[in-house]
Amino acid sequence: MCHAYSITTNVEAIRQMVQTIFRFDVAANIGNLTPQTGVYPDMLAPIIRNQPGFRELIKLRWGLPTSSQALYKQAQDRADRIAKKQGRDLTAEEFAELVRMEPDRGTHNVRNTKSAHWKRWLGPEFRCIVPFTSFAEVSSEIGPDGKKLGNTWFAFDDSRPLAFFAGIFAPQWTSVRKTSEGMITTDLFAFLTTNPNNVVAVANPDAMPVILRTPEEIEIWMTAPWEEAQKLQRPLPDGVLQIVSIGNKEDPPEDEEPPPTFAADDDPQPSLF
Repeated sequence: MCHAYSITTNVEAIRQMVQTIFRFDVAANIGNLTPQTGVYPDMLAPIIRNQPGFRELIKLRWGLPTSSQALYKQAQDRADRIAKKQGRDLTAEEFAELVRMEPDRGTHNVRNTKSAHWKRWLGPEFRCIVPFTSFAEVSSEIGPDGKKLGNTWFAFDDSRPLAFFAGIFAPQWTSVRKTSEGMITTDLFAFLTTNPNNVVAVANPDAMPVILRTPEEIEIWMTAPWEEAQKLQRPLPDGVLQIVSIGNKEDPPEDEEPPPTFAADDDPQPSLF
């Protein structure tokens, strides 16, 4: 699964690309967008989402709600540990509170779209696109130094052009993300995965993100009924993408200059379109 990605462009580059190539305007409710060379689960990151009557560029927290079944199992395991430590079973009221307050760090990739857990968010009103310039899969291959390669970063080429994942978002979800925060209500997002192409399979033989490559695919994803939109949950063709960095927590790595950003009156950052 994709556990990290980077987005090193700026707001104006994203807006110009959307306007000139995708042919729609977007309201930017995001302030400044500093380069994020390492976006990891539960961090804030930009998305473009459908809203009633317009589309919005905004930062949300990465990680959709985990299924209630999985959270119940986590709470049950914790209850068993507490019972063993205290030498008594928890009361029904204590266990119910444990379930209610079970931390949910979120599910950052969505694969099984037939699951009842995800079906509530598959309509166009919950669809979004997630801008990125590179993404990482963890490789367990052993390198020349005898250590696992770790993060293997992929992009369309060394310039790391702007591209988009197919995402979904959940508005105003109430849960405990971190014990230190307690119960919060916030908007969340994640993106779809599918089988890998031959490039990504070198690091992860099981999955890669769903990447939208054309204006037509963007429009289908943002507007079409699920019966049509689900056909986009497919890998990129073999040979598309390349490895741009290995073993680094962020991309571009510190010793490499990030791609240039552009002012409002400049040409937008190169893209794959």
